[in-house]
Amino acid sequence: MVQVRRWWPGFVILSAIWGASFALIKVAVDAGVPPLWVACSRCVLGAAALWAILVLRRESAPRDLATWGHSAVAAVLLNAVPFVLFSYGETRVSSVLAGVMNATTPLFTLVFAVATVPEERHPGVRRLAGLALGFAGVLTVLGVWHGLGSGGTAGGLACLAATCCYGAGFAYLRRHLSARPYSATALSAVQITCGGAELLLVAPSVAGVPQCPPVVPAAALLVLGALGTGVAYILNLNLVRTAGATVAAAVTYVTPLWSTVLGAVLLAEPVGWNALLGGLAVVAAVALTRAPAAPPARRRVRQRVG
Repeated sequence: MVQVRRWWPGFVILSAIWGASFALIKVAVDAGVPPLWVACSRCVLGAAALWAILVLRRESAPRDLATWGHSAVAAVLLNAVPFVLFSYGETRVSSVLAGVMNATTPLFTLVFAVATVPEERHPGVRRLAGLALGFAGVLTVLGVWHGLGSGGTAGGLACLAATCCYGAGFAYLRRHLSARPYSATALSAVQITCGGAELLLVAPSVAGVPQCPPVVPAAALLVLGALGTGVAYILNLNLVRTAGATVAAAVTYVTPLWSTVLGAVLLAEPVGWNALLGGLAVVAAVALTRAPAAPPARRRVRQRVG
């Protein structure tokens, strides 16, 4: 119970920040900011916020090449590629649908765990049923009965590909970075800096020279970067460290609630029945894939002690 009290406030705050991120992305792309520059702005502004926090706290940054190398890989999986994919996806779908698709992250986290972790090689009937239900939920959200050739489907698939990257990234972060002897702020600063550098190498040649957006989308990008990519990544890495990668990925249980409410209320986006039904199926699928092993273990310990 004490451990849960340690991480749940950060869990709720992180879900709210990332839930709002989809509405902020939508504001930027609807104003004509190219997806690559939305993603790049997130990383550059997020890195600036993180380095500022690092200086104020007088914390040292990692200098070893191994940490920077692993951070560069994590940045590809958790920042550069998925940020571009979500931004592109939201040029074609609503922020509500993007937030719902983001809820598949724990399902992809499980898939990569089964593929890479020996202890997870046999997921069991319950988890396999959860994956099947999640797949059905995704198809419902995408509205596949309308066909796969529409722009909305392409946008939804881009968002789904982004969550696939997140699943791989959570597993990589847990294995290679979360146990290193640096603060969450320092590791997050290095990771987001790597993501920004990666995108800066690509964006000018692909998306052209950036133009200064109007005040509202510029403010959206500022909040998206400094808060949604800067502060949020400190919370995320702290969550991975204190509660594990599975709990950290399960932030997406709650994120769709925030993204749906904010998209509907602030952006007047429609909430279709298939998005609601498919989203519920995805969340139920995530619940099924969670391994309920801890309570039996505690009971066995009590029996042996007694």
